[in-house]
Amino acid sequence: MDAKTGSIDGGCPMKGDGGVRSLLGRTNKDWWPEMLATEVLNPNGPSNPMGDDFNYAEAFKQLDYDALKADLTALMTDSQPWWPADYGHYGPFFIRMAWHAAGTYRTADGRGGASSGQQRFAPLDSWPDNGNLDKARRLLWPIKQKYGNKISWADLFILTGNVAIESMGGPVFGFGGGRADVFEPERDIYWGSEDKWVNEGVQTRISPEHGMHELEGPLAAIQMGLIYVNPEGPGGNPDPLLSARDMKATFERMAMNHEETVALTAGGHTFGKAHGNGDASLLGNAPSGGDLVAQGFGWVSGHESGGIGEHTVTSGIEGSWVNTPTEWTENYFRLLLDYEYEIVHSPAGAQQWQPINQREEDMAPAAWDPNVKVPTMMTTADMALKVDPEFRAISERFRNDHEAFKDAFARAWFKLTHRDMGPKVRYLGPEVPGEDLIWQDPVPVGTTPSDADVAAVKAKIADSGLTVSQLVKTAWASASTYRKSDHRGGANGARVRLAPQKDWDVNEPEMLAKVLTTLDGLRGSMSMADAIVLGGVVGLEKAISDAGFSVAVPFTGGRGDASQDQTDAESFDVMEPEADAFRNYVGKKKLAVKTEEMMLDRASLLGLSVPEMVVLIGGLRVLGANHGERGHGHFTKRSGQLTNDFFVNLLGMTNVWKAVEGSDDQEYVATDRKGGHETWHATRADLIFGSNSELRAVAEVYAENGHEEKFVKDFVKAWSKVMNADRFDLN
Repeated sequence: MDAKTGSIDGGCPMKGDGGVRSLLGRTNKDWWPEMLATEVLNPNGPSNPMGDDFNYAEAFKQLDYDALKADLTALMTDSQPWWPADYGHYGPFFIRMAWHAAGTYRTADGRGGASSGQQRFAPLDSWPDNGNLDKARRLLWPIKQKYGNKISWADLFILTGNVAIESMGGPVFGFGGGRADVFEPERDIYWGSEDKWVNEGVQTRISPEHGMHELEGPLAAIQMGLIYVNPEGPGGNPDPLLSARDMKATFERMAMNHEETVALTAGGHTFGKAHGNGDASLLGNAPSGGDLVAQGFGWVSGHESGGIGEHTVTSGIEGSWVNTPTEWTENYFRLLLDYEYEIVHSPAGAQQWQPINQREEDMAPAAWDPNVKVPTMMTTADMALKVDPEFRAISERFRNDHEAFKDAFARAWFKLTHRDMGPKVRYLGPEVPGEDLIWQDPVPVGTTPSDADVAAVKAKIADSGLTVSQLVKTAWASASTYRKSDHRGGANGARVRLAPQKDWDVNEPEMLAKVLTTLDGLRGSMSMADAIVLGGVVGLEKAISDAGFSVAVPFTGGRGDASQDQTDAESFDVMEPEADAFRNYVGKKKLAVKTEEMMLDRASLLGLSVPEMVVLIGGLRVLGANHGERGHGHFTKRSGQLTNDFFVNLLGMTNVWKAVEGSDDQEYVATDRKGGHETWHATRADLIFGSNSELRAVAEVYAENGHEEKFVKDFVKAWSKVMNADRFDLN
């Protein structure tokens, strides 16, 4: 496993153990067969009651931000009898809610995170690790109802976590709003293929003797239904060193280095408690499998008290980490490092660590009675910070320098809760920090070139000798890195000219360097980011003209150029594609997912519809955009012209296809039905457009007589969408 990329041998984020699996794994219907299938209405329109013309950023500007924060602060100590607050303070509960809303983020594909409020929907609302957070969300409902569409659930989750920290004296670095809600589960996220949850006696996703390389690339959590690692240790084994191993790899896959891992763990556990003071077998179904009368509540307890307050069971671990669970203090590291610990069992049967001979003044108040003293505890994951040498050194440093710990926690919390929001230009509100952070992928503000400058540079590029193929491939390499999941990548910043992207095999480094050098010499005062996209425009317009059409390709300048110092090369490593169907590229490493499924995944991250994906691939094939001049799928005798030949020749009835021997069902050759001679070569990413009925239905439209110009116009529209996907100033 490559620790930088979070993938097997530095490879594809969809790789597994060598077997082929489904792209999406288990679905909500697999877990909860009785769930109401509301998606049956999806063909009738999106699940968005706000409508297409609703602008959340504009609504947010009308928010009385200070009043909202005051209401949230008051809520922290407004304990409700139906779900009483531990220690009379909901702060730790809401920190956990915010943390678990954001903590699903993973670097491999940018999916997860807090950006759309997914904790409200299955499967996240019913993960074992999110036990009882349904109550936290319900406590927030009166406030959400009061402020309406001026604050999204997604923003409210994170802001509430910030207010919780502030209300207990903890450090906060800032807050940026701008997370717009969705109103249905995101169904394109692979959460794993297991058919059992973490609390059902299953083993960890890796074996102790082998380590994290066994964990599929896009996944970060160590077991199904966990946000990070099992607090009792890998697979329930209370070995702090093995837990440290899992924590390091898991947090790395969620964009955190080891110092940030220690800061987050210690800072989060400075507050609150874990819950395991009861019989876990008395808990009812999770929300997605709950009774109708429960009205969305899950884990309803059959305990005589209803499983609230004193008898709450969530993780099964019982107790607080520190003796001051509603205050920001230095006690976490003091208690962890000064005491020796022994393994005990909670009333719910979970393994946890308890201080030996703990002094009464270091004991915690009982959550239900401040006059009762109870021992504090640590989980195996906490003990990892004490036992693992690297974690121990960081912990000792933070103990000796509390200001450094405060700063590290505040910054790590901000990163945790904002990592999936993309560039800072998307942040809203009065508490957006002024400092530019490297993980925000900063790009200097660009200057919009004049029409005269654009025309002059276009003319120079047209006379440069660069081919349609070279210009199109370079523009695509730059822009197609965009991921709608976390808004990273894209043409803005021109990072295709910087490490690591300039050296990615998929980008053909030698060809890329030649094109970039030429464009750099022609662009004048125009940014390289604009020049690269404009080069694609020049190539496309020539290809369109040569095909006999007159269709303009729009261009909007104003992009900036990032520097290498503004680029975290290691964090961009995970974005290197091992397969890119748009360029008919498959790397050397064997994939665990079919090429055509990888194609859908890439299109999904680009935010493309089925017709947009189909028209782009058909056009890129005839333009000669294949990796390394590969001829597969180049179904045309008019190379470099934007024609519908790919679809016409693929769907024609003159060809008989068969797999190329020794290609592992990845390459195919066509022979003419009458003459028997070879006609075309193809990959799975080509033939799928004739094989799959839905893709074929769209492909047939573009192959029909009379739709030649429609194909060109649709290609240009989809192309422009990709080129401008990261232009948040335009969107």
